[in-house]
Amino acid sequence: MSDKAVFRIILGVSIFVFITVIILKIKILPVPEVIPSFVYKLPKLNALINGTCSLLLLLSLYMIKQQNIKVHKKLNIITFCLSSTFLICYITYHWLAQDTRFPSDNPLRTFYLILLYSHIILAALVLPLVLLSFYYGLKTQQQNGEMYIKKHKRLTRWSFPIWLYVTITGVVVYLMISPYYLN
Repeated sequence: MSDKAVFRIILGVSIFVFITVIILKIKILPVPEVIPSFVYKLPKLNALINGTCSLLLLLSLYMIKQQNIKVHKKLNIITFCLSSTFLICYITYHWLAQDTRFPSDNPLRTFYLILLYSHIILAALVLPLVLLSFYYGLKTQQQNGEMYIKKHKRLTRWSFPIWLYVTITGVVVYLMISPYYLN
């Protein structure tokens, strides 16, 4: 598959996820009358996944600084799989559960909203960067591997700190909103 085809797939996936999140926000999908009980456990699971991804990303950075490419690559694959699981859980929860609002009289509301909005915006922006970084990282063993290593390094200077911020703020946002969940 050519790089151009992969770029199109990455763009398509990123746009699809973005549109899906917008559709979930405006609540136009039909919701079953009875919500499965596991749905209310998903925010906690997502926070656990985000926290784990934060640690794995830091460990991955450490491994690449130690020039342990094999472990670095394995950690990133695990992190990618966990982030994909997070996305499925996130979509499921926001499709089936009611929105939880941070109380307007809470003095931390402005801080919470700044954190939440920066988290959401950067999560949307980082998805194509992570997918592209992941693609370049996997291509390093193939023909023109040195070219892909350079592209991977150049791109991860941006995608890594944004992805790390998104995973950390995901946990903080959960900890701040969790006392207000209905179920």
